Amino acid sequence: MAAIYSLYIINKSGGLIFYKEYGSAGRMDTNDSLRLASLWHSMHAISQQLSPVSGCSGIELLQADTFDLHCFQSLTGTKFFVVCEPGSLHMEALLKQIYELYTDYVLKNPFYEMEMPVRCELFDINLAQAVQKDRVALLGR
Repeated sequence: MAAIYSLYIINKSGGLIFYKEYGSAGRMDTNDSLRLASLWHSMHAISQQLSPVSGCSGIELLQADTFDLHCFQSLTGTKFFVVCEPGSLHMEALLKQIYELYTDYVLKNPFYEMEMPVRCELFDINLAQAVQKDRVALLGR
């Protein structure tokens, strides 16, 4: 059973630039994943505006009965979020590791254009390794 169902990367304008599924449950088509990313971007922005806490960075965790959604927003406004099994508490560290992979393999790629979809083989390979390590660590707990 996979801890992570899917990973999304959203640019600062709310466009989906990367999407990867890891579980077979609840597969979505391309339009549904675009809608989910757009909806999350909007909810995240609204939560920043409505928060009674000054300096709030938006929703970091959304818990439901059948899944958790963990979000990490970089200083540039790029959002990374994973949909995972309920109770997966180690996702913040994984999201930061994914952000490091994004900066190392995507942003430093001279052929990558900012705000465009991510098409980088080295990022895909290292991301698969990071997710696999996370799954192995989860099984060991």
